[in-house]
Amino acid sequence: MRIVVQRSKEAKVTVQGEVVGQIACGLVLLVGLTHTDTIEDTRYLAEKVAHLRIFEDEAGKMNRSVLEHGGQVLSISQFTLYGDCRKGRRPNFMQAAAPDLAEPLYETFNEQLREQGLHVATGRFGAMMDVQLNNWGPVTLLLESR
Repeated sequence: MRIVVQRSKEAKVTVQGEVVGQIACGLVLLVGLTHTDTIEDTRYLAEKVAHLRIFEDEAGKMNRSVLEHGGQVLSISQFTLYGDCRKGRRPNFMQAAAPDLAEPLYETFNEQLREQGLHVATGRFGAMMDVQLNNWGPVTLLLESR
């Protein structure tokens, strides 16, 4: 499992012109799953995301989590995170999980974030989405479960 984490002042995702997910200050997560991922991977990364200290404290140090900051999460499924571009000019997506495996794990991951106490908005699994965000910092990190 692979997640691109972006600290954001605001973000939204639209599908065919309809806003399907929106947050104020918090984290935008681009979530990719591979065919060997399990619920343990989702649990590990939900815990990591909720407690990752990337928000500033009173001293200006990155010392607060999204929970401590009172932020929200916009979680967006993105199979292209497992695109292999080493050969040729077209990405190979053989390492991305098939939708019948990926979607339940993605939903489980989002529910585990909610169980951590986070407000979680989402995109629409498998849809063509437009994502807008104001990356704050900018702060962008890559998390992996393996």
